[in-house]
Amino acid sequence: MTVPQFDVAIIGYGPVGAALAGLLGKRGLRVLVLEKEKEIYPLPRAIHFDGEIMRIFQGMGLKNKVSAISRPGLQGMHFLNAAGKTLLVRSGSAERGPNGCANNYYFHQPALERLLREHAASFDNVVIHLQRQVMALQEAANGVIITATHANSGATETYDARYVVGCDGARSFVRRHMAIEMEDLGLTQRWLVFDVVLNKETDLPLYTVQHCDPKRPMTYCNVVGQRRRWEIMVMPDDNPQELVQPDTIWRLLDKWITPEQGTMERAAIYTFRSLIAQGWRKRHLLLAGDAAHQTPPFLGQGLCAGIRDAANLYWKLAKVIRGEAGEDLLDTYESERIEHVRKVISLAVYLGGIIQTTDPDKARERDRQFNEQAAKEFALPDSCLGPGHWRPDCIDGGRLFFQPACADQRLLDEVIGDHYGLILDGDEQWGYGANTARLLQLKNVIPVSEKSTQISDWLKSRDATFVVLRPDRYILGSGKNEAQLRELLSLIASS
Repeated sequence: MTVPQFDVAIIGYGPVGAALAGLLGKRGLRVLVLEKEKEIYPLPRAIHFDGEIMRIFQGMGLKNKVSAISRPGLQGMHFLNAAGKTLLVRSGSAERGPNGCANNYYFHQPALERLLREHAASFDNVVIHLQRQVMALQEAANGVIITATHANSGATETYDARYVVGCDGARSFVRRHMAIEMEDLGLTQRWLVFDVVLNKETDLPLYTVQHCDPKRPMTYCNVVGQRRRWEIMVMPDDNPQELVQPDTIWRLLDKWITPEQGTMERAAIYTFRSLIAQGWRKRHLLLAGDAAHQTPPFLGQGLCAGIRDAANLYWKLAKVIRGEAGEDLLDTYESERIEHVRKVISLAVYLGGIIQTTDPDKARERDRQFNEQAAKEFALPDSCLGPGHWRPDCIDGGRLFFQPACADQRLLDEVIGDHYGLILDGDEQWGYGANTARLLQLKNVIPVSEKSTQISDWLKSRDATFVVLRPDRYILGSGKNEAQLRELLSLIASS
């Protein structure tokens, strides 16, 4: 049996593909990236990520660099009706959240992509080929044969990889090849997206505004630096060609900003969709990011969902390729991720329904219902997994563990590194024996004994003395004695 030239081929080199390439590269796998474009798309697209995503960037060694090109979302998001009354709020905070950082960040996508690509390219085992259009995928006994053409020369190139991950966006070639249908969660609507770079001081809100005006629903975002974004719902009587003209756009925004105060960077009409692929893996082919799911942008979770995919998938691919786990571990990728994706998209669809109400009577009824109570706060769905590689009989199994600072002031993930982690209450007298210590070493589990009030209180509230974390910091399980620990470690297959 021939050995594939690459362990993993990634089709698409946007932020999800670049993040996955870097994560796999750090694991020492032979990675190929194929991207049809020559350069990073220069205009802004995604503008928000949350604290869990910054935590993933931290694990990649990029936290300081990403912090330098982003800003914490301290002021939150406000849903206002036509009269300017607040209906709904997602709060912001300057405090360090459960992931050891702020809960929300805003950024300029090309700047983030450059960092992710630099990280991926820093590994000698990651090969990046730009201007390659993938034309065919052929499954073989132990992998996939990939045929691509070079955009300049037209030359045909052939590669083979054990696994192929389609990170190639909403129109994914990999997904079409897999013949995967998409489930529609009910929102399809065209919006004009308009990006501006300010060149004068303006009296604009520091927070994101969802302007729920039935005459013209609109979103305003304070992005980063002098960058601002407006999203304007396309109404039934709009002429799309006229709508994207500068005179039309500036007229729509005249209560916010004048042409003298900012320079137009981009104006484009997008169709917001709510879709989930009905199958994220077929043998050696997998999907991630927009290839697997698409969400309306009302929560700023499109990029986040894709980076979560990469963080869930990379270490599983590494264990399977190295023979440390069976291929059934890859089946837990979709089962674990899809429930959270569905919750996020469903919430975005719900919020979209609030914003996109254009019937005046329905808008008045909406306002009346919200006015009966103080402005309601909402939050993102908790980060938790569907069925998969974790113990369902443990309290909080499959949930993301928090990240406190340890006694030496390092954050917890920096102590554990890219491994499983065994977190012990430093005040507990119970210890494990030599056989269990050898088992921990065999399975590459890093023990951390921490005298932390947060950790101690968490364990006591779960009647536990230890918790085992996966490489992506989701909880594998917990317990209170050595027998339970050894039973839990048996879930971590190892050669």
